[in-house]
Amino acid sequence: MNNIIDIFIQNFQGTTVIPFAVSLLVTLVLGPVVIPWLHRLKFGQQILEDGPVWHKKKSGTPTMGGLFFIAGIAVSVIVTMLIHFDLKLLMMSLITLGFGAIGFIDDYVKVVKKRNMGLTPIQKFSLQAILSIVYIMVLYYTDNLTTEIIIPFVGKMFDMPLWLYIVFTLIVVIGTVNAVNLTDGIDGLATSITCVVSLFFAVMAVMLSENSTTYFSAAILGGCVGFLFFNKYPAKVFMGDTGSLFLGGAISVIAVGMKMPLILVIAGFVYLFETLSVIMQVTSFKLTGKRIFKMTPIHHHFEMCGWKEVKIVSVFSLVTLILCIVSFVSLLPLIQSMI
Repeated sequence: MNNIIDIFIQNFQGTTVIPFAVSLLVTLVLGPVVIPWLHRLKFGQQILEDGPVWHKKKSGTPTMGGLFFIAGIAVSVIVTMLIHFDLKLLMMSLITLGFGAIGFIDDYVKVVKKRNMGLTPIQKFSLQAILSIVYIMVLYYTDNLTTEIIIPFVGKMFDMPLWLYIVFTLIVVIGTVNAVNLTDGIDGLATSITCVVSLFFAVMAVMLSENSTTYFSAAILGGCVGFLFFNKYPAKVFMGDTGSLFLGGAISVIAVGMKMPLILVIAGFVYLFETLSVIMQVTSFKLTGKRIFKMTPIHHHFEMCGWKEVKIVSVFSLVTLILCIVSFVSLLPLIQSMI
């Protein structure tokens, strides 16, 4: 373990702090400027009729707040690139911005066009699939495409056939983007979970000398920490699909880029379970006419059980932290093999 700590210290660079600090500061500065602007534009969240009735009081809270933490992350990336140009960092940032753009279109349709459901599921899926395919093509044509993935706990790589890897990557990226979107249902939940997950990936990137991913993960972490000041309960602003699809895109490209999609299943299990709860609920109701949970995604079930939003966010974040530690342990054989 001492050797592992030494590796972390040796690989840590002062410039790693810059993406986090710039992203955090820009987000904190933009918040008080952008939130009143969203109020003036009447970009308020419309609460769905089938949601918890006590969420009605949140109606009108500004949404699309993801714009200002995305701006913070973008400035952070630009500053980092000015210090040291990094093609991989640029690729990850542009693809992630693409997912944020899909979310922005969805929010625009909801808020401006007053269509509460936004884009149709087919439209969302099609745009996400196209962007995911573009991501794979970019990896291929820049010689960054690798078909290896890390197997947790065994310290080995599994080299997948190219066709299977492409299908698998599409599932991971699209699944993660939508899972983070589902997680964004109560004040501060998606933001807090992503803080923990991005911190985990930043640490792993430092350990494995993945500088591009270190910078990007640190920028994501800084943006999320800054946004949490405004998004924690009671939220002054929601990130909207603009923010949640952006964060889902960021986490997925980080995981794929680090060959850790299977690790994401552990570290990001809360994202996964939010999605599984919906699938289980719909399947059970269609087959038996009965519901497994009081309401889905799963965070609403706990609300219906009497849990306060702050408790749900705290417990889910703690579970994520524990699972990230488990993920770190699962990677120890790989790290030790590099010593």
